[in-house]
Amino acid sequence: MAAATGAAAAKPSVVICGGGIIGAATAYYLARNGGPEVARRVTVVEREAPACAASGKAGGFLALDWNDTSPVGPLARLSYGLHPRLAADLLAELGRDVGYRTVNTWQVVGVESVPAGVKGGRLKGSEALPGWIDGNVLGSSEMGDTESTAQVHPALLTRALLDSAVAAGARLVTGCVQGLQLERAEPEQEPEGAERGQRVTGVVVDGRVLPADVAVVALGPWSDAARAWLEGAAAPGAVPHITGQKYHSVVLRPEQPVTNDMLFTGFKYASGRTVEPEVYPRPDGTVYVCGEPQALPVPPSPAEVGVEAALVDNIRRVAGSLASCLKEAPVEAQQACYLPCAPDSLPVIGPVPGADGVFLATGHTCWGILNAPATGLVMAEMILEGKAKSVDVRPFAPARFVRGAAAAGARR
Repeated sequence: MAAATGAAAAKPSVVICGGGIIGAATAYYLARNGGPEVARRVTVVEREAPACAASGKAGGFLALDWNDTSPVGPLARLSYGLHPRLAADLLAELGRDVGYRTVNTWQVVGVESVPAGVKGGRLKGSEALPGWIDGNVLGSSEMGDTESTAQVHPALLTRALLDSAVAAGARLVTGCVQGLQLERAEPEQEPEGAERGQRVTGVVVDGRVLPADVAVVALGPWSDAARAWLEGAAAPGAVPHITGQKYHSVVLRPEQPVTNDMLFTGFKYASGRTVEPEVYPRPDGTVYVCGEPQALPVPPSPAEVGVEAALVDNIRRVAGSLASCLKEAPVEAQQACYLPCAPDSLPVIGPVPGADGVFLATGHTCWGILNAPATGLVMAEMILEGKAKSVDVRPFAPARFVRGAAAAGARR
């Protein structure tokens, strides 16, 4: 956002497009860090309901150091540390438990059919696993412990963050974002030396304009719509093509208690096909199981995301083969969602070159729940203070997609 002075610049009208966990975390930190005057100028727009897409259907697994070899590492470490603080603060403020706890994490090798001559059940090398994992497990290894892995219930966290922001004065509006209203920026609104561009003045919601000095596009895979909204305003290429990776999941409720042991699996069906479902027991006694990734076009809205019964059955077969308590466990939910992906598989966080006041916050792939708190925090810092202070988010700036940016960087 262009530098400015005065009360209006210090307390901008902010419209956050999207009521998922990224939008919710941004609203939360704007309200918390900016105080009541800022909170009253924040509006979150959600088409269906908060956490209606991936933020309500993801697993909520958290890892401290699994991104250390990626540019995402510092963001992930910051966010991992913010999660327990948020859980404590939201419990104290709202009396809401968001399902946070530390966990043990395992890599498990399993099969649907035990090889000929091998007795069924766990074999040598898997003795360290808890007793409820009593199926056809051929081996295991530790991937993380309670110092480095944790979990949270994504839907509970998303709704609590939004409720906290609303309690502080923010508004939650139900409606479909259809575009951005832009005007030619005046010279005094442009940073010194910058080319003349456009600035956002509103967000179009169901045919009417909500006034805005700042618009945050945090629509998950539906953030791709911003390419059309900003065509001719943003620098060429600055708004990347956001796609979606579809995953199915089921939530089971076994009769016996299960421990806080997360399973990342390598599993072979009797047909020979290999898959990698993930099994996450939750504090409420349910077990979340996901898998069957698909690269498919993103449907027009979250309400149109379909669930394929055959894929749900596949996931249940894996769960039942690994643990007998999951084989006939009642199904509380069967669902699917799309995880947002940028062309380089890194998050997209920051201002859009050429469109003053427009920010993107999307593309977090499977780590959206983990990295939401840090993303919301740095978004609030950029909006209120002009730059991110808690962690360096330059690797995630939309500017990296501007045509010619890579060549210019190489010349420098």
